[in-house]
Amino acid sequence: MPLRALTVDFNSYFASVEQQERPALRGRPVGIVPVMAETTGCIAVSIEAKRLGLVRNMRVAEARRLVPGLQIVEARPELYISYHRRLVEIIESCLHIVKVQSIDEVTCELSGSWAERVRAEAVARQIREKISREAGPCLRCSIGIAPNWLLAKVASDMEKPDGLVVLDDADVPARLLRLKPGDISGIGPNLQRRLEEHGIRTMEQLYAATKAELRGLWRGVVGERMWRLLHGEDQPFFEQEEGQTIGHGQVLPPAQRNETSALAVLHRLLQKAALRLRDSGLYAGALHVSVSGTAGEGWGDGLSFNETQDTLEFTHALNQLWTRRPAGLAAGRPLKVGVRLLRLLRSEAHTPDLFAPARERTRDRLFTAMDTLNRTFGKNSVYFGGAHGVTDFAPMRIAFTRIPRPELEEIDASRGRRLRPKK
Repeated sequence: MPLRALTVDFNSYFASVEQQERPALRGRPVGIVPVMAETTGCIAVSIEAKRLGLVRNMRVAEARRLVPGLQIVEARPELYISYHRRLVEIIESCLHIVKVQSIDEVTCELSGSWAERVRAEAVARQIREKISREAGPCLRCSIGIAPNWLLAKVASDMEKPDGLVVLDDADVPARLLRLKPGDISGIGPNLQRRLEEHGIRTMEQLYAATKAELRGLWRGVVGERMWRLLHGEDQPFFEQEEGQTIGHGQVLPPAQRNETSALAVLHRLLQKAALRLRDSGLYAGALHVSVSGTAGEGWGDGLSFNETQDTLEFTHALNQLWTRRPAGLAAGRPLKVGVRLLRLLRSEAHTPDLFAPARERTRDRLFTAMDTLNRTFGKNSVYFGGAHGVTDFAPMRIAFTRIPRPELEEIDASRGRRLRPKK
C-alpha cells in the first residue's frame, strides 16, 4: 500500500502554548481551565501533568490534591488560535495540508516521491524541526504516516509525546489489532455500544467484519468507507453534517451562580450564536436552552418557530423558555448554562415571512449595522440589554471540530489587542 497521508498532532496543545509564552511554566505540571474556580474542570493538561496522573476534565480541587504544585492557568483561546494559524503556515511550507482536523491536528498529502517511506520520514523530521525553530521548542508534536488519513491519525496517537510512527504493509493489520475499537477516530461511546451489541468488542473482530456488516452497523455508506480505510484504501474525510446546530455553553464563575446572572449569560450566549448564524448565512427554526446546577440537578427545554436570523425573535423565545423552568431549579445554584440554535437552513432555501416583510427588512438592517459596529469597534460595542453586566463572561471557546474566528467574536479591536505567538 502506498503512503498517502501524514498527520501532525500537537501534544498537550493549549498547555504547550502557555509554556511557550510563559517560561516560568516550562517543565512544570499545568492545568488549563475555562474559568478560575476550584469547582471547574481542566480542559487541557501539560505533558508533565499527564505523567503524574492528571487527566482532562478533572476538577481543579481534585487535581491539586493529586498533583501538588500544579499551575492552574485560565484559557486564552485567541492565543491558541494565533499559534494554530502560524503552525499551519509552517507545516504548509513543508508539505501541502489537505485537512485541518482540529486546532491541534492537521493532515498532509503525500504524493509523488513524498510517498516513499524515506522521504516521508525526512519531511516529518523537517516539519518538527521547523516548528521548534519558528514557533518554539515547547510546541511538541507526534506524527503519523500511513496509506490514508484515518490510519495516519491512528499512527499519530500511538507514541506520545514526540512520536513518529509509520504504518505500511508490514504493520497493517498487526499493529492495529493491539488497539481497541474506541481508539479509532469516528467510533465514539454510542457507536461502541452498538458494536458491542452486535458482538464486536475487539479490534480483531472489527477488522474481520465485512463491508456489508459495517455498512449496517453505521447505518449507511460511512460503514463501508470505514472498512475500506481500515484496510488501507484511500477514502474521503468524514465530514460533519453542516448546519446541524450553532450553540455556546458556559460554566458560571462562583459569583455568577444565581438565576439573574444565569439568565444574563444565556442572553450573552444567544447573541453570540445569532452573530455566528448570520455570518454563516444560516437561519434557525428552533432554540434549546439548558441549565445544570451545583447539586446535580438539570433542566432543558426547546421552542420551535419560523426560521429567522432575528436576535430579538430568539430573545423572545429565550424569555418564554425561562418562564417554563422548574421552580426548584436554583436550589443547588446554576453551575452551567447553554443555548443551541437548531433546524438550520441555508439562506437560499429560506422563505421570508409573508406577514411581516417590512419588519424583516428593518431588522435585517439593524443586525447588519450591529454586526458591523462590533467588528469595527470591538466586541460588545453594541448589544441587547438582556446581556448587560455579563458581556465579559461567555468568552470564546474552541470546540474540537470548530476553530472560532477571533476577528468575528472575541478580539477587542477598540483596545488594539492582538495576541500573537512569541518567537
